[in-house]
Amino acid sequence: MQRANLSTVSEFVFVGLSDAPEIRLLLFVLFLLVYLATMAGNITLLAAISTDSHLHSPMYFLLGNLSLLDLLCPTITVPKMLGALLLEHKEISFSGCLLQHFSLIAVVGTEIFLLTVMAYDRYVAVCHPLRYPSIMSRTLCAQLAVGTWATGLLNSLLHTSLVFTLSFCGPNQIQQYYCDIPPVLALSCSSTWSRELVILVVAGVLGSSACVVTVVSYIYILLEILARNSPGIWHKAFSTCGSHLTVVCLFYGTTICTYVRPSSTYSPHWDRIVSMLYGMLTPLLNPIIYSLRNKEVKCALKRVISRL
Repeated sequence: MQRANLSTVSEFVFVGLSDAPEIRLLLFVLFLLVYLATMAGNITLLAAISTDSHLHSPMYFLLGNLSLLDLLCPTITVPKMLGALLLEHKEISFSGCLLQHFSLIAVVGTEIFLLTVMAYDRYVAVCHPLRYPSIMSRTLCAQLAVGTWATGLLNSLLHTSLVFTLSFCGPNQIQQYYCDIPPVLALSCSSTWSRELVILVVAGVLGSSACVVTVVSYIYILLEILARNSPGIWHKAFSTCGSHLTVVCLFYGTTICTYVRPSSTYSPHWDRIVSMLYGMLTPLLNPIIYSLRNKEVKCALKRVISRL
């Protein structure tokens, strides 16, 4: 019986970056500065959360996990992209592409589930403030964090196995600066319809479930605010939930535009722009968003910077 799903492509080539030397240098400097700023912001936030006793609470424990994910997400893709811009080394091995794909989907999936857990945490903080310490205990927080990472890894394992067990026997040029689902599927020389259907169904079920939990949490928060109708309640609720809600809208908007659609609608130029939003700008903006309207975080960051 003939063996199926045997790949004849040993490497892929990224062609999603400009070939003009002057633009390549400009992009290299720009992306390097964004990457370094992202690393500095999230590492500083992680240092503040781990060393400042005022931030040893469930909310900041979950925020620390988010900062760790924001460190991993650009680290998976940006160094290879910088190498392609500076050294023109645009090739990546088949196994390297598989590993990059698996790592990226795992981080993105974990972040979706983590944002959902953070929405539940905000719901408990606003609607059940007196019971918050008992409900969001350290044990539950640890279990929720482990669950989000495990679910993200399992989801990525399924997606990666569906994509990289296809046959690749033709073009090997990826219209992107990293190994993502749509451009890799576009290179397969076998039928991808059934795999795409499974990917869309799984992503739809998991993504919609996470979205529903997030939306329901904020509906309960809104109802609680309207029921209390006390002076300053809107300002307090916004300071409690505003940062998370902003990050959710930014992250969900970019990931849905990238993944929740068939490959027939794949547009290389548009996808590169969108992927840079959630792959580079979102990890850069998250620590800024959480720091601007949070006095505890700002004070902790000042103490960390003063110690450094």
